[in-house]
Amino acid sequence: MAAWVRRRAGPSSSGGGGGGAGGAREKITLSSTDCYIVHEIYNGENAQDQFEYELEQALEAQYRYIVIEPTRIGDETARWITVGNCLHKTTVLAGIACLLSPLALPRDYSHYISLPAGVLSIACCTLYGISWQFDPCCKYQVEYNAYKLSCLPLHTLTSSTPVVLVRKDDLHRKRLHNTIALAAVVYCVKKIYELYAE
Repeated sequence: MAAWVRRRAGPSSSGGGGGGAGGAREKITLSSTDCYIVHEIYNGENAQDQFEYELEQALEAQYRYIVIEPTRIGDETARWITVGNCLHKTTVLAGIACLLSPLALPRDYSHYISLPAGVLSIACCTLYGISWQFDPCCKYQVEYNAYKLSCLPLHTLTSSTPVVLVRKDDLHRKRLHNTIALAAVVYCVKKIYELYAE
């Protein structure tokens, strides 16, 4: 989505776990700057470009909620966010496997698990950093919480299946996966040096 979103002129569960059904019942009050709706209104041949431009503007304006009515763009955006979440989780889980396998497995065999896991963690972190890190879309997750969705003006839409994005603070998850990937790099370099020094 980095290329897709940026193309304009430039593509679930929250950052790790995007809306979930969560039981929290806090009152949601929205101002006009909290929610932006990309309406599915076709005005000529370049309607798709207009939808993409509107979405880009809404992402950069940092609305709390963005409702995407056009199906194609909504699905592409949701998939892009899902792939980013998958890369984040893979970075973390593979990095943890890399760092913990030497503690759980015999010394002679641990590197058969830890090195591939470390390389996978580093690769996913690098790919995320290149393609997702600076994309404004990575600040959003797809909202699935029915209560929160009921507080949005979805009754004004013509589409029955809009994609709703909610802005989330991803600072901690980025720090987490960058820290784990960096630790995996250090471990892998040290282990490879030890293997070749023997």
